[in-house]
Formats: sequence, C-alpha cells, structure tokens
Amino acid sequence: MRQPGPELQPFVKTLWAIDAPASAGREHVLPTGEMHLVFRLGGGDLRLFSDDGGADGRRAGEALVGGARPSYYVRAVTGPQCSTGVQLRPGGAEALFGIPAAEFTNRHTPLDDVWGRQVDTIRERLAAAESLEERLSVLENILAARVRRTRGIHPAVARALRQFKVTSDISHVVRDAGYSHRTLISEFRRSVGLAPKEYTRVLRLQRALRDMRRTGSLADLAASAGYSDQAHMCRDFREFTGVTPGQYRRALPDAPHHLKIT
Repeated sequence: MRQPGPELQPFVKTLWAIDAPASAGREHVLPTGEMHLVFRLGGGDLRLFSDDGGADGRRAGEALVGGARPSYYVRAVTGPQCSTGVQLRPGGAEALFGIPAAEFTNRHTPLDDVWGRQVDTIRERLAAAESLEERLSVLENILAARVRRTRGIHPAVARALRQFKVTSDISHVVRDAGYSHRTLISEFRRSVGLAPKEYTRVLRLQRALRDMRRTGSLADLAASAGYSDQAHMCRDFREFTGVTPGQYRRALPDAPHHLKIT
C-alpha cells in the first residue's frame, strides 16, 4: 500500500496490491465510507452473497467499482488472492469515471460498464507486472492519464468532511455551511456517495474498529468512539458488521474490514 503522486492525490487516497495464498470461505467486508476500484488478477470473479449461508451467490466481475456503503456485504474468498486497486477520496468518482459517487452507492459496478473494452487491456498490463511495486506504478500511470479536469468538490462538502472528523452534529455543520439542508445533502451525496447521517455513522464505526485492540470495557470503547452508550454501539455495530462488538473483538481480524465467517 502506498500514497499516490501529486496528480492523483486530490482523488485517490491509497493504492494497494496483494498476492496471497489460496484460501476458501466467506467474509463480511465492512463499510469504510469510501469508494474503491479493484482489478482481480487471480481467483476469478468476485462472488457476492445475500447472507452468510445462502447459496444464491452472484458473480460481479473481475474489474469493479465498489460504491460507498452504509453496511457490510458478504463475499466468497476462493483461490489465490491476487488483486490491485485504490481507495478513492470524495470527488474521485467524477474525476476518474465522469459519474457522481451517488450513482455507485451500495453496489458493485463492472468497470466495463464505465470504461468499456479497454478494461481487458488494462488487466493484462497489470497481470504482466513482475512485482507488486511495478503493478502499483502501472495502475497509477493508467489512472493519472484518465483524471478529468472537473470542478473540485463543493466547498460546503469539503468543510463538512473536515468537521465530521470531530463532530457528528449534522445540524451544526449544516448551519455553519451557509447552504440549505437540501443543498448540502445533495452535494455531499454527489461527492461521497452517502448522506451525511450515514457517513457520520460509518465514521463512528471506524473509530470503534480502531480501538478494538485496546483493553477495556465495551462501555469505555463506546464512549471513546462517540456513541451515546454501549447499547447504541451494539445496535450500530451489528447493523454495519453483522456481528456484535464482543464477537468482533474475539475474532480480531488482521485486516479490520475483512471478517472471516466461521
């Protein structure tokens, strides 16, 4: 994982690449509040399920745009995990795809639907790279060549994103923005893909996930993450991850947003 160069930094948060041994099973992929772009170079199509034990899996493709989500999704983990991708910043969807983030929300969109036939050529170039670092460089060059000169995100959205790092008081942020509630929500969805209320709830979950490795009671964890009480955290946690905070803490996955189903 590494940071992109200056040309991509306004739109791309991180670039990443992995080569992992074959595995089998399913996992919950937890929400981050961000969009991502991924090229699967081994292990076949991404396969998604409606629940942990369902047999109704559907194939989503090998090159995908993952929209921002307010909850987890269930995916199969099969074969060697060889893939490359990026986490996008607010505004990244319009810069790279010419489409507002809200159009991708809560779903996986095949990249072919956005970039057309050239996706196969891009996957071939990435697969031909001889190292993870070379793969990242290839992807970065491809994305830098595609960045559109679009307007930046709305200034009220940029300000709200900064404020939401320290407060979940949406009413205060709206008043401070100087725009109507409807305007701020519309512009926020356009750039981020989630409404402000959904986004702040995901941010609270992120704080809880970061603190899970600390010792201490769940009540203390809830307070430090910004929940009103432990019951509030448990309700949100179950909705967003599919498990209770106690179950997550016992599992404590190495990758905090990928929870294996046992």
